[in-house]
Amino acid sequence: MMKFAPALLSAVLAAGAAVPGLATAQERAAPPRLIVTIVVDQFSANLFDQYRGRYTGGLKRLADQGLVSINGYQTHGLTETCPGHSTVLTGMHPAETGLPANDWIDSATGKEVYCLAAPQNTLAHGRDTDNGPVGPDQLKATTLGDWLLAVSPDSKVFAVSGKDRGAINLAGHHGQAFWFTDDFGLTTYVEPGQRAEARLAPVAGFNTAFRAEMAAQPVTWDYRHDDCRALGGDWVIRGQTFHSVLPPTNLKFDTSPMLDEQTVKAAEYLLDSQKLGQGASVDMLGVSLSGTDRIGHGYGTQGPEMCEQQHRLDEALGGFLDRLAQVPGGALVVLTADHGGSDFVERLAARGYPHAHRADMDAFEAVSAELAQRFGLEAAPLQQGGSGVIVADAHGRALPEPLRTQVAEAAVERLRQLPDVAFAETRERMLALPLPDTRNPEMLTVEERMRLSVVAERSPDIILAFQPNVVMGGRVGGAISGHGTPWEYDRRVPIIFWWPGATGEERFLPIRTIDIAPTLAHVIGVQTPQVEGRCIDLNGFAVDACDATPTGGGR
Repeated sequence: MMKFAPALLSAVLAAGAAVPGLATAQERAAPPRLIVTIVVDQFSANLFDQYRGRYTGGLKRLADQGLVSINGYQTHGLTETCPGHSTVLTGMHPAETGLPANDWIDSATGKEVYCLAAPQNTLAHGRDTDNGPVGPDQLKATTLGDWLLAVSPDSKVFAVSGKDRGAINLAGHHGQAFWFTDDFGLTTYVEPGQRAEARLAPVAGFNTAFRAEMAAQPVTWDYRHDDCRALGGDWVIRGQTFHSVLPPTNLKFDTSPMLDEQTVKAAEYLLDSQKLGQGASVDMLGVSLSGTDRIGHGYGTQGPEMCEQQHRLDEALGGFLDRLAQVPGGALVVLTADHGGSDFVERLAARGYPHAHRADMDAFEAVSAELAQRFGLEAAPLQQGGSGVIVADAHGRALPEPLRTQVAEAAVERLRQLPDVAFAETRERMLALPLPDTRNPEMLTVEERMRLSVVAERSPDIILAFQPNVVMGGRVGGAISGHGTPWEYDRRVPIIFWWPGATGEERFLPIRTIDIAPTLAHVIGVQTPQVEGRCIDLNGFAVDACDATPTGGGR
């Protein structure tokens, strides 16, 4: 396939020269100078479908004018935020990005390791808060921003989010990532030899204005839309009453629609202050919107809280797209999600899904106690950790071999007999399997989905999945619903490409989030390394068609 650097292709088109393979080049737009990647955390295809007819702002514009793939997929089985974000701009599955979950257990120490932990770094706001020192070091793959900066050092790559793992995964190893932290505004990581003030310089003005705004106007969240008010009600969750009304109990900035509204404001600030898309080089802006996830966890997806969140997110994105439409060099936007989500099981059960329930953890504990007795162990060996089950001593440290393997294999056989368990297998057996062909993501078996989430030394000893709509734990005031399963409501996400002047187009055949990076790279003329995703023709830009047979590792 013929590749053009962005500046060269623009010059060719401006001169009126013919580009091989582009019979209608004059009818198409020159490649954009700004790539904007929007990831809406926990934005399932189901949720997008549910509100699609009620959107009036940015999400309506994307749905009506964009290239819409409603059957987008996160192909892997352990659908969490960190691995999901890692697929979007790497073109790789979590098994290859090295991020199987939001955290895992260090088998030598028994301590939890955060997915982006970087103990050599500090945090720019001067406090060891949130997830502690972080950075991109744990991410084993490179991103589109890294590929761009390697060939275009003058390009600017920024990302902003409500979460560090949302921003860092989109910024990559060499971009600049910013995320919100309590009582400060946007922070970032500081590597050895760097100065916090310099690292925060791109958002210093925003932080000043943000703190002044928050001081003048306390966090509020009440009804603005009539269709949301009718969704309120009381629910009993594990013996506690949850009042699903607005304003919610324990109202906080980072569990309200204000989080995404301010994240969009921060993106607009970077757009203007850094003059993104206005220079000779291609720039990138990542925007990871965490509000839908925080609200989904805390309040579920089918109440007034999520209804108001969807309306207000739609409104905020409307203003953002207005700004992007004015970027002198043109902008290409892709919107997707890191994973889907489901409502809390009590409401699901009341609305026609009686199988939805909270898992019988007493049965799990009984299996663990049985194994302790069988193998003569001092403590029950099965412990929940790192988004799976580890086989460990009382301190969370791995049992010595071959005992660890023997206990794990025996545990798998017993766990498979529990009615709440849909899948259980040891990490070693999973790693012995080849990575599956994912070109038809809806056809993958549960084992294949889970294989795409397994990473040596980081994944738990036992890879486990509960039956559909069966969940662990949950408490009022904490997380009452969530995600993380291999089922379609957690894997299916919208994937929408949009640019000013785009004509709406529906594409119903499935594509994957790993296809986004090679597609964007093709448009801006950046060569990809070996990736699993494939280039998809958008048909809106004056570039050659994607190769019919992927050569960059796409299966």
